[in-house]
Amino acid sequence: MSRPPNYEFQEWWNKQQRDIDSSSSPSSSAASTTATTTAAAASNSSHIAVEIQNHDDHRRHNHRTRTPRQLSFYLILKLHQFLLSLSSLFSSTFSLLRTAARRISNRRRGQTLAAGSRFYSLIKLLLVLLFTLLLVEIVAFFKGWHFEPPQLHKAEVLGFVELVYATWLRVRAEYLAPPLQSLTNVCIVLFLVQSVDRAVLMLGCLWIKLRKIKPVPLMEYDGNVRGLEDYPMVLVQIPMCNEREVYQNSIGAVCVLDWPRERMLVQVLDDSDDPDVQQLIKAECQKWQQRGVRILYRHRLIRTGYKAGNLKSAMNCDYVKDYEFVAIFDADFQPAQDFLKKTIPYFKGNDDLGLVQTRWAFVNKDENLLTRLQNINLSFHFEVEQQVNGVFINFFGFNGTAGVWRIKALEECGGWSERTTVEDMDVAVRAHLFGWKFIFLNDVKCLCELPESYEAYKKQQHRWHSGPMQLFRMCFMEVIRSKVGWTKKFNMIFLFFLLRKLVLPFYSFTLFCIILPLTMFLPEAHLPIWVVCYVPGFMSVLNILPAPQSFPFIVPYLLFENTMSVTKFNAMITGLFRFKGSYEWVVTKKSGRSSEADLLGLSEKESEIIQRSSSDPGLEDLNKSSMIKKSGKVKRNRLYRKELALAFILLTASVRSLLSAQGVHFYFLLFQGITFLVVGLDLIGEQVS
Repeated sequence: MSRPPNYEFQEWWNKQQRDIDSSSSPSSSAASTTATTTAAAASNSSHIAVEIQNHDDHRRHNHRTRTPRQLSFYLILKLHQFLLSLSSLFSSTFSLLRTAARRISNRRRGQTLAAGSRFYSLIKLLLVLLFTLLLVEIVAFFKGWHFEPPQLHKAEVLGFVELVYATWLRVRAEYLAPPLQSLTNVCIVLFLVQSVDRAVLMLGCLWIKLRKIKPVPLMEYDGNVRGLEDYPMVLVQIPMCNEREVYQNSIGAVCVLDWPRERMLVQVLDDSDDPDVQQLIKAECQKWQQRGVRILYRHRLIRTGYKAGNLKSAMNCDYVKDYEFVAIFDADFQPAQDFLKKTIPYFKGNDDLGLVQTRWAFVNKDENLLTRLQNINLSFHFEVEQQVNGVFINFFGFNGTAGVWRIKALEECGGWSERTTVEDMDVAVRAHLFGWKFIFLNDVKCLCELPESYEAYKKQQHRWHSGPMQLFRMCFMEVIRSKVGWTKKFNMIFLFFLLRKLVLPFYSFTLFCIILPLTMFLPEAHLPIWVVCYVPGFMSVLNILPAPQSFPFIVPYLLFENTMSVTKFNAMITGLFRFKGSYEWVVTKKSGRSSEADLLGLSEKESEIIQRSSSDPGLEDLNKSSMIKKSGKVKRNRLYRKELALAFILLTASVRSLLSAQGVHFYFLLFQGITFLVVGLDLIGEQVS
């Protein structure tokens, strides 16, 4: 049974609405009067009364629902959300400061900083100079000299402090600013030339994608049964040194390659100086030998020449003359099962082809911010640089792994050389000068691992940027005297070495870490805003296009690349002038992220033999003792004083920029300084509890 209408409440409600709308249009009053009249006659037409009432209530629905109690609850909810956000911000800041304080205290208890040098002394001297100038500018700001600077022609009425400041203004305008402006202009020109080079490479990559250009083999290993004579003899080499975490991955992946076992030999080239690691790797090789794989374990007694010496020693074996090709994989690389079937066919019918290089794929690219930023750089390197150079000029730097060489090409160019720390680039340059061509396969990928800690990444980048300068100094005259055309000589000297290996780290560090802070204290030297903001932003967009999923990290990528410029610049100068540490080789630390799950996917029929079981007598105890010895080593995050000193330089310059109200320069210096601070405190990458 329906509830009878409440006439008294309806009359009271309409009266309240008339009072509220007394100042509104007459039409509103008429509507209320009509509603009252209709309500009085609701016994005859209750349905009509409800319709008019609902129309009136719909117009004022918001006024009725927003009661004081609901409004109070809404405000309390918003306040609660604000306090939670504020608490989270304070908690993160406190955790960050506590981590920084702990690392500084560890330093005071004897932890060593990153290796210092004369380079650091120069950075520290610049920091002291800029901090002194900042104090001078703060005094001048509060005295109002920024608006009315003292003039030397009024020296008779100036005090001593005013006279000193006026003299400083004249010295910086007449003697300091002009050479700084000249250096700025040179760096801007280099910046633009290098930007044009990257844009041209990007256009070349776009052309390749639109035209669908890619190397085509003359034959393929399809499902049809082929005789053994169709499979050339292939030597597979795995150089390693103390690779405890990943040796099983690479050996297991190589041993299940889809290639006739009679036509393939695996060489495990172990340079480990840890006896326990040597025994583990030797036992792994013996395990695969028992399963019918042709695999040899080699260990050098005289470990000279690092990786180049290791490969050179292996190529001197008598049985190598029976093989036509050699595939090389570093210890953390896991080739797909059909790797050889996808690379060897390109040599068929191409007698001048010396190298087939494949692309790297990363199993831990999303592990932390550092690995994500590395993935952006390496995606551009493979997708754009290697692919474009391979298609248009058939030359690029060998990446040292995940590639197949024609052994005849290696022998003709002199083989592996120990003269630099970039033996892969060295042999590629010499092979190109002898007329051999290279092919890059962008669609054939080989799994590997990115360094997850900043310490490992920094050492890797130092070697990658010091070695090319060593090689450039040694092979410059070889390139000039070679019989290749002048276009290839120009490409190798100007583009390959000077522009991409020397100019890039030089202008990046000089322009954004030295010149920009100095122009804040020497305003007579001007650095245009488009150099600071627009062009770097555009180039960052170009660099990130091959990895579009990384677009949310474009700003951290830009700031981090400028931060890494100090390491790359230092390495470039060290290698070019043969300073101490230029020939230092440090094996990049691996974490073993590419574990057995990746190996199990290689082959279902052989999955049971790739398990990480150690059934050999005594091997299980050796594994346990090795892990105990490894866990005994104390691992800490470090402090990097060059990055910390540059952080304070940029933050000091940002304060000076704030005094002169330079908006864009202030924000760039502030965020770049914070980035240097985060990196200097080792707060990026792997964090050790």
